[in-house]
Amino acid sequence: MTRIPAYLNLVSSAGTALKDRKDEVNRLNVFPVPDGDTGTNMSLTMDAVIAELRELPSDASLKQVCHAITQGSLMGARGNSGVILSQILRGLCESIASAESLDQASVAAALDRSREVAFQAVRKPVEGTMLTVLKDAANEAVAANKRGDSLDAMLDTIAHAAFDSVRRTPELLPVLKENNVVDAGGYGLAILAEGLLAAYKGADVVIEDVAMTAPTFTLSVDPDNDWDDDEYLYCTEFLLFGADLDREALESYVASAGGSELVVGDADLLKIHVHTDDPGSVLAHMTSLGEVAEVHINNMRRQTEERSTALRNEATVKPFGIVTVAVGVGIERILESLGADVIVNGGQTMNPSTAEILEAAKSLNSENVIILPNNKNILMAAQQAATVSEQPAGVIPTTSIPEAFAALLMFDSDASLEDNISAMTDALSYVRTGEVTTAVKDSKAKVGEIKAGQVIGITDGEIEIVGDDVANVTTALVGLMLGDGETVTVLAGEDLTDPDLETLVTQIESAYPQIEVESHRGEQPLYPVIVSVE
Repeated sequence: MTRIPAYLNLVSSAGTALKDRKDEVNRLNVFPVPDGDTGTNMSLTMDAVIAELRELPSDASLKQVCHAITQGSLMGARGNSGVILSQILRGLCESIASAESLDQASVAAALDRSREVAFQAVRKPVEGTMLTVLKDAANEAVAANKRGDSLDAMLDTIAHAAFDSVRRTPELLPVLKENNVVDAGGYGLAILAEGLLAAYKGADVVIEDVAMTAPTFTLSVDPDNDWDDDEYLYCTEFLLFGADLDREALESYVASAGGSELVVGDADLLKIHVHTDDPGSVLAHMTSLGEVAEVHINNMRRQTEERSTALRNEATVKPFGIVTVAVGVGIERILESLGADVIVNGGQTMNPSTAEILEAAKSLNSENVIILPNNKNILMAAQQAATVSEQPAGVIPTTSIPEAFAALLMFDSDASLEDNISAMTDALSYVRTGEVTTAVKDSKAKVGEIKAGQVIGITDGEIEIVGDDVANVTTALVGLMLGDGETVTVLAGEDLTDPDLETLVTQIESAYPQIEVESHRGEQPLYPVIVSVE
């Protein structure tokens, strides 16, 4: 067995401790502008550090390890909390890399330097946040060193001091006290400290209780009223590569462009984070100074709405939660109306991963989970997610959106998971799906030669109809699929106009007067028409 280097074991333990509790940390974030999720952002930052460390040789020097931690955290920092965490780690590493040995004096000096660097990075430090927790832990380390405590005793003191500081955050920040919670970033930092300590001692991670008695989340009860229109809309973060970058000048520019600004790094690489209403202008300015990479732009109004809805839903555990995969706002609305709880963005050319489907399942406050992949290429990922899901989970092997509609209509919240899986799966045999799209290149099929740009009709995985007109191909495809079907449903894609949809429906009704035709705006990309027969 390959021996895991000590440095990787220490940092991985800290990262795992946080990852295991990131949802708990996320729930503490009560600010109207959540800036993503604190636990998730800090955990992603640690993931980047661990990935960088894994690239080092097992006999890497302390200087190499410190450089990897600094580089990984800067490159992978996510959100306000992740950027601040990167500076905390940078300060630690700057001091430790030059230390002759790791003893009480060097640990105290490293935490004091970490405090200095982190506070310098934030233009307007706020008490009651992760900066306060860092400061309190650093002060206790300095005091322990002066007392002559052993290294083990000092590390215990630092971890306890971090949790004690977290408990005090509501007294320093009124918004925390209003909502009866502690600071999310501070709690995440304390968890990292405990994870590091546990690995050093070879012990289990023990997280101290810091929660207040009854979180109220008064800022997150109504997503319609939760957003302050004076707030900036977009959380924007990116890396800027250049030569002799003027950090102070960039800090001034970013401050004029928005709020919650952070500019950290060196003259040739900066991590920039800002809340702004015009991320395009910010990025345009930056590209005039250097090269931009790793751009992340999040709409914080939508983040707030999603988080508020999730917090409300946590109050009640439902018997079932339904996860489905789809793309197109019209299709999403129909799925939601039929009972889908979470819709993972994906489809024919954008298959979500097992991790994304699993994350959606984990977000549900339900006893059981039902997953509808709606595409044969996503079926295996859905089955893998069900296998490792914390809740009992089952997969309905849907390979199309119409199949999902049919399956959802058979869902019974009073039935067992097994009975629902059986009934919903049986429903798939009563619907046939056809798709109409455009050939992107010359090819051959059982229907013959196909030229790029021609309209093609697909059913049962085969190209059955080729033509030059969407309406004609769709009508012919319906005839091929019809059999003894009674109802045809047409989902219009984003490229099919309302007048064209009306023309198509009229043409199908004229060609097959014995059937009922329903139409909806699906707004799916790539496929101007998805059609089903039941």
